[in-house]
Amino acid sequence: MRASDRAYALLRSDIVEWRLAPGDVLAEVEQSARLGVSRTPLREALSRLVAEGLAAPQAGRGVVVSAISLEAVTDLFEVRVPLECAAVRLAAARGDSGVFAALAGEFARAGHLIEDDGGGQEAYYALVARLDQCIDDAAGNHYLLQAQKPIRTHLARVRRLARDNPARLLASAREHEQIARALASGNADLTEASMRVHLHHSLQHLLGPPADSDSPRAPDHRS
Repeated sequence: MRASDRAYALLRSDIVEWRLAPGDVLAEVEQSARLGVSRTPLREALSRLVAEGLAAPQAGRGVVVSAISLEAVTDLFEVRVPLECAAVRLAAARGDSGVFAALAGEFARAGHLIEDDGGGQEAYYALVARLDQCIDDAAGNHYLLQAQKPIRTHLARVRRLARDNPARLLASAREHEQIARALASGNADLTEASMRVHLHHSLQHLLGPPADSDSPRAPDHRS
């Protein structure tokens, strides 16, 4: 792997996983030393992150991790909804019903993962990723997948915010269960309706007020 590719992959992971938070400065000297690369490949990596919208140049500070605004979340979902609905309709028509029925069963039992503080939520997100992958595989549309990739990059940052609200994650698990059951039935209309319900609730959770005063909420980047 080229040095610039490695620096890009590491920085991208740190941003998506919130190890680098919105507004953090990606100083060349510091990041070069931390990642073990020279400044030239680091600059290439930073340019790619800026092009993706994960970082942004800021006057007087250099390159910083980009913010997540309420407007950005809304824009993201405006594009996400038709792409996700197209994908599940194709998957319902083309997929293996047994695979999706098994996933529905796993989501029905996913409550213990969400309530487990010892890494259970990581296992839950891995289950969500498996459903996404099975939908992609069943849909079998390369162009649709390519269109979804940049959306999913930003969605990964936004999705992490739900970790602060186990109640939302439990509701999300039930919604994913319904999506998987609809996929197993092969009914494209029912599957699309289930997906639209999930996406609507997800967006409303992100845009709505916090459940209590202890719930972190910063409209400029943790929307």
